[in-house]
Amino acid sequence: MEDLDTPRCVPGMADDILRTLDAFGLHSDEPVIYQSRRTAAYDEVLQHLRDSGAAYPCCCTRKEIADSALHGIEGFVYPGTCREGMVHLRATPAWRVRTDRPSSPIAFDDALQGRIRQNLASEIGDFVVKRADGLFAYQLAVVVDDAFQKISNVVRGADLLNSSPRQIHLQNLLDLPTPHYMHLPVAVNAAGEKLSKQTLAQAVDSARPVNALWHALAFLQQHPPQALQDERLDTVWEWARSNWRAERLVGCRALSAMTDELDHRGNE
Repeated sequence: MEDLDTPRCVPGMADDILRTLDAFGLHSDEPVIYQSRRTAAYDEVLQHLRDSGAAYPCCCTRKEIADSALHGIEGFVYPGTCREGMVHLRATPAWRVRTDRPSSPIAFDDALQGRIRQNLASEIGDFVVKRADGLFAYQLAVVVDDAFQKISNVVRGADLLNSSPRQIHLQNLLDLPTPHYMHLPVAVNAAGEKLSKQTLAQAVDSARPVNALWHALAFLQQHPPQALQDERLDTVWEWARSNWRAERLVGCRALSAMTDELDHRGNE
């Protein structure tokens, strides 16, 4: 359960997520892990990065970074201002991971998106793994948790594709295995925005899981038969497992929720 940003977590929502997954037949093989309860594990890994010289404290504000940084693929590229020591001494620093050692691009083969290459130093910059407010960043937590749970395959939305090189960089620094990745196309509205709470997208109807799963399969170009809508939940999953054709989504990073048209975009 990715509940690191505790101030923004709404009470009861984690339980609601688990109930929704259960309603759709998605049952966990092991006890659910809550990231908010694993700060000791993240602290241990951060200490290792600090001891090896891979992580350093930084007190730069967003405004200071914006005034001196270039734009990258996800906002401003941190220019390494505090790599050799904090320029500004403030009460509590953030912690960043160096991307200049090694400086060669991170490359990996995604099961759908093909060969992905990213130069972290020039496209992302030294990234935060622990914020100044004491909260750990997603990039560090997910790497530690994937290794802890022995995750072999990661399947997620293409909106997280640009995060994978940062995670692989951390895996390399920590001598952890790299899972196999598959980034599925995300659902977008007519304006090209990902469907989410921020774009006022409707929540999935957990009272009608078969109907929702059928439409999800159709949306992902799997062409489920109409008769499947009248079957039991376990029958839908059996059909989906037997008939999944990933090749229908190769190179696709977004699907329009309005027209179901494929949006093919080139790799980095």
